Amino acid sequence: MDDTLPKLLRRNARRYANQPALREKRFGIWGAITWAQYYERVRHFALGLHCLGFERGNLVAVIGDNRPEWVITELAAQSLGGASIGIYQDSVADEVTYIAQQCQARYIVAEDQEQVDKLLDIREQIPTLNKIIYYDPKGLRNYNDPVLLSFVEVEALGREYHQKHPDAFERFIDQGKGEDVAIVSTTSGTTSRPKLARLSHSNLIAMGEGIMSFDRYGADDDFVSFLPLAWIGEQMLSMACGLQAGFALNFPEEPETVQHDLREIGPHIIFAPPRIWENMVSTVQVKIEDSSRVKKAFFNWAMNVGQRLADKRFAKQPLSGLERLQERIAYYLVFNNLLDQLGMKRVKWAYTGGAALSPDIFRFFHAMGVNLKQGYGQTETSGICVVHRDGDIKFQTVGKAMPGAEVKVDESGEILVRGKVAFQGYFRNEAATAETITHDGWVRTGDAGYFDEDGHLIVIDRAKDVMTLHDGTKFSPQFIENKLKFSLYVREAVVFGGGNYPYVTAMINIDFGNVGKWAENNKMAYTTYTDLSQKPQVYALVRTVVERTNQDLPPAARIRRFVLLHKELDADDAELTRTRKVRRNFIAQRYQDIVNGLYSDAQNIQIESTITYQDGRTATLQIQLRMETVQA
Repeated sequence: MDDTLPKLLRRNARRYANQPALREKRFGIWGAITWAQYYERVRHFALGLHCLGFERGNLVAVIGDNRPEWVITELAAQSLGGASIGIYQDSVADEVTYIAQQCQARYIVAEDQEQVDKLLDIREQIPTLNKIIYYDPKGLRNYNDPVLLSFVEVEALGREYHQKHPDAFERFIDQGKGEDVAIVSTTSGTTSRPKLARLSHSNLIAMGEGIMSFDRYGADDDFVSFLPLAWIGEQMLSMACGLQAGFALNFPEEPETVQHDLREIGPHIIFAPPRIWENMVSTVQVKIEDSSRVKKAFFNWAMNVGQRLADKRFAKQPLSGLERLQERIAYYLVFNNLLDQLGMKRVKWAYTGGAALSPDIFRFFHAMGVNLKQGYGQTETSGICVVHRDGDIKFQTVGKAMPGAEVKVDESGEILVRGKVAFQGYFRNEAATAETITHDGWVRTGDAGYFDEDGHLIVIDRAKDVMTLHDGTKFSPQFIENKLKFSLYVREAVVFGGGNYPYVTAMINIDFGNVGKWAENNKMAYTTYTDLSQKPQVYALVRTVVERTNQDLPPAARIRRFVLLHKELDADDAELTRTRKVRRNFIAQRYQDIVNGLYSDAQNIQIESTITYQDGRTATLQIQLRMETVQA
């Protein structure tokens, strides 16, 4: 029985031996690794780890961009009865130290010199650390530290061990069981330090089986692995589904080349958090704004047709012959080329998850014919447990529970999940485990929601973030924030209201690239982000966005005041999680003076901002921020 990921790898190596399992772009050329080669490299690296003292139950940490070596490391550790834990490649030293200490890492696999330097700086704080194994040797030739070992050296150790013990690897794999922990995955950490969730092989396989019970991926499909493998969302499709379906994983050359590489591969399956879909819409909107009047007219006509027909499909209404003809014309005149530019021409299944996606973004992609579905879940539920089915898509919902997951809403309105996808608890944190998993096995998600008349789950927001205004109106800050972010000029927004606040306000980040382009087109000079964000013309521009958003909101939930923040919210400053979720409570505390200004009569407030230069020097600036009042 193939009840672990390494057993699935072994099955695929026999079934699809000469078919591509992994592709990586290097120096502009795609190189392939077959399933047989994939299995061989996992075997050699696993046996190399075994020679270094890796034992059953150990963890190996991995930090770096998506590369074949990452997934090889993960499967190698699992083959030996251990597990892997991913660390986001842009994590600062303090975050890496915290995770390495929590998981008691003995082995850390790092991509390149940047990550190695980071680890060498903090190794004294990781007493359990035995070896740092790197797989990109560029810049590391003169590093002679005994803690360092190259990836190829470990593979060489394993190759030599295999020659002496040819049956050892197969025995290691056979000893694995479905209930063994496969990965330890960090939670998003929106309220505090991330927790480490233990997920078994059975959890991941059940999640994959659930989604593939209605979306049937095949070995001929392609998937581009471009989101961090430290994120459960990427693990979900790349590993859990990829190994079960046997489709190929494609690794872009660099994070900056993802869009180009997506277009070259033309994946059949794509999964991305809302930020990626928002960026795509922003890219399209900017290109349309810069196009000729004729092209703009064609696009607007095609989008109106597409959205109208998408709405009919959402309502499960039949399309007339004329409407189908209009749809084909819109596709061949406009959307065909547009989807090709976005790398989505061959997409059969597209998913979003990790946070709520704006209905406007959802309709935008369905208008172009993209089969975009909303999914719901979290690290503790193996990534996804609720998702839309083909022909049963309602953009205000996240769909229905998958096989392997039981979902209910308790008396307080909190969403609970139980079943094969429910995680094994937190690593070295029994108190948090007891708080999250009830005595009868339900996982508390911390999200508020309800079921509609068709059995679709509607997620309102994080339960703690749902706000009640003074007139009793309940509203979701996230819903308003997503409405604002549909504009190409808004990159991020944080909405406040409820409790002691008498009305709704917003703190807004402009999109520096798009607003900067708008300023240039309007012959407006500016220097920095701070300078541009405080221009009266930019306030007037964003004000139109806020007023348009208010039109779709109930009167009590409309934004009355807003401020354009002088800096972008940043994960390195702990203002966002590594998956770009807003840490609302932290932001409210950090920018308390600005929040207080929004709820005062002040037209402007003076703040101090400390900036850090690349050489480590800091400077304190006095900045005046304008508070804009909107007629609600």
